[in-house]
Parts: sequence; structure tokens; C-alpha cells
Amino acid sequence: MDLTDLIVIRGVLKRHGFRFSKSLGQNFLTDPSVCPRMALACGADRSTGVLEIGPGFGVLTKELSAQAGKVVAVELDESLLPVLGETLAGCRNVEIIRGDVLKLDLAKLLREKFGGMKTMVCANLPYYITSPVLMRFLEERLPIASLTVMVQKEAAQRFCAAPGNRACGAVSAAVSYYAKPQILFEVPRTSFYPRPNVDSAVIQLTVLPEPSVRAKDERAFFLLVRAAFGKRRKTVLNSVSSGLGLEKGQVLLALQRAGIPPNARAEQLSLGQFADLSNRLEENLNER
Repeated sequence: MDLTDLIVIRGVLKRHGFRFSKSLGQNFLTDPSVCPRMALACGADRSTGVLEIGPGFGVLTKELSAQAGKVVAVELDESLLPVLGETLAGCRNVEIIRGDVLKLDLAKLLREKFGGMKTMVCANLPYYITSPVLMRFLEERLPIASLTVMVQKEAAQRFCAAPGNRACGAVSAAVSYYAKPQILFEVPRTSFYPRPNVDSAVIQLTVLPEPSVRAKDERAFFLLVRAAFGKRRKTVLNSVSSGLGLEKGQVLLALQRAGIPPNARAEQLSLGQFADLSNRLEENLNER
């Protein structure tokens, strides 16, 4: 069964009475080259386990099944379960779980389904949950080696923008804190059925064993980053002062101690400078 053939897709969906849900952002891949590239890029082999989120029609799932030791796919839409039962018939190392990835106990799921296997995530993520899903895996420090995911092209550029680059934002800094991000390849909107209104890209986040910079107080560090990018047209002095409710004198002193010009803007700072500024602010507050 060619799962990228539109005639096959329509036939299977008709047999099961399936209707696309706009609210769930359902678009199935019809470009036969994309999923093999994703499965190869994720680096899975027979000794590894792969967690997939939103298997849809099962195109990527089938490719992962041919490479990985075990594949666990989490699908929210109950009406897709019989479809997957047909399209993945014969893929004995695949387990489909019906559930919401944002509500599942992922640590427990990974532990129970993969045991001591090296585990990675590979998925065509529903675009409306891209950021919360990626950040949950990173912030909770779940035991995964990497995330190879397809996302909206614009989101891919944000996730992978390097700190100190004009395209960098708060989410870019957060991703770079936990992982090494890169854009692998772009996927045009013509690769999907139904065709979406945006282009896509496949990115890979290689999870770091330790955060890329040392922040004494991680919570304070991220509050600082969000405040700095919250009003990115303003200087770091003004955005951090107003965003964190601090006196400008306190922020100015921390900037001077960190060697950061007071007229610098958030996108000009490296992750190391953000960490240093956060640490200096903590020192200033402790000295009072």
C-alpha cells in the first residue's frame, strides 16, 4: 500500500468514513521523499525506540517501523485509529496510543514503553501545538536523545535562530539552552493533502547533556529572557527593568558588571551574556 498515493489515501479514508478536522490541523503527506528522509535523519536503528506524535495516516510511522526497534505513536483523533489499523497492518513493532501528548505522563510513558532503550522523537507535529510540545520535552528533561520534527517554516526559523541573531527570540534562546538546533530541509505546501496555506521545514534538536550555559537560578534566567524579548524594540535596560519590575539603577549596575552596553537590545545578546546578566542581577539583589 502506497501511503502517499492520493487514490489510496482517499480510498482508505472513505472506507472508514474519516473526515479531516481543521481544528486538529490534519494534513497528510503525499510527497514520497519526505518521510524516508525524516526517518533516516532521526538516526533510529534496531537498538532504539522512537516516539511519534500525531501519526495521521501512518506514512512516517511505516518508515520508522522499518528502521527502529520499537515505535510508539500517540494519536489524539480516535477516528484515525481504524485507519491506522489498516495502513500499519504488518508493522509489528508499532504501538498506537490514543491520547493527548500535552496531558500524558510522558516520563512514565517513555519508561514503560522503551525501558532502557535509547529513545528519540520523530514526528510531523500538529502545528497548533508545536511550541508547547517541544518545550515540554526540553524543560522536563525527558530521556530522549533528539527531536526530529516537521514544523511550520516560520516556526522552524524561530526555533533555530542563534542567540545574537536578529531573528532570535525568547523561544530561540530557550531551545538553544537545552539543545543544539538545526534546519534539515524545507517541505513545500504542495507536499500535503489537503494543501495547507504555509510551507514547512524539518528541524532537529539534539538534546544537550547539560544546559549550554550556567545560570545560577534557571527560573530567574528564563524570566529575564522573556522580559528582554517582551519589548524587543526597547533596550535591554528598559525592557528588563519594566518586565521584571526592577529599578533601572539595579539593572544598569548588573549590565555594567556583565560588560553589556546599556543600549543593547535583546537580539544582540548571546546566551552566555543572558546567563551572566541573570547571575549579576541575583548578586545585586542579594547584596541589598
